[in-house]
Amino acid sequence: MSGKLYGVGVGPGDPELLTLKALRLIGEADIIAVPGEEPKESVAYKIVKGAYPKLDEKELLAVPMPMTKDKELLEKFHAQGTSAVQKELDKGHTVVFLTLGDPTVYSTYLYIHKRILSLGYETEIVSGIPSFCAVSARLNTGLVEKAEPLHVIPASYQIEEALKLPGTKVLMKAGKKMKAVKNRIQELGAKGVMIENCGMPDEKIYRSIEEIPDNAGYYSLIIVKDETEGER
Repeated sequence: MSGKLYGVGVGPGDPELLTLKALRLIGEADIIAVPGEEPKESVAYKIVKGAYPKLDEKELLAVPMPMTKDKELLEKFHAQGTSAVQKELDKGHTVVFLTLGDPTVYSTYLYIHKRILSLGYETEIVSGIPSFCAVSARLNTGLVEKAEPLHVIPASYQIEEALKLPGTKVLMKAGKKMKAVKNRIQELGAKGVMIENCGMPDEKIYRSIEEIPDNAGYYSLIIVKDETEGER
């Protein structure tokens, strides 16, 4: 009998934001899959470790996921990761794959999930708190009100037209393009705030676009609101 794969969201950084369901499944799992070559160096691992000290007693499965847009390279690693997970499922093991934030929002887990599902195995996605919700809460403010739309935008791609949309814009994963993203926001005369490493020990809050460093870390999220938002 084949095992089951769970894609478990661990939230944005604060171990106390793990859900009760996530902790239960982690405790029951035979295998904990972690994105990265060294599981114990993974941010997702460290978050869970903060809430579940017995994590070191679990068997960890490293699933390398390179930070690249090279389609051939990504396909290679996704195939390797799928194969590694499949081998554990064929042994009847329950596999919990840890992923930052929520598994349904730009997560590395989805690449494995779709492949495992297509192979006929049982899978389940377990929601975690999305980073943009945690950032807004940390800033002690709401994301949207009344009829305002919310746009979640991958900032390492073309963002010019997306920034012109009405409502609140969430810019995720700017990465090495942070300087260009900042410049584009300023050119449009928009205002925004950013948190780097939300909920983690090295968290940093930037109250304006001008304050944001060009070399901000990967786990940085910008919120841009309409100028008229405060007048509603």
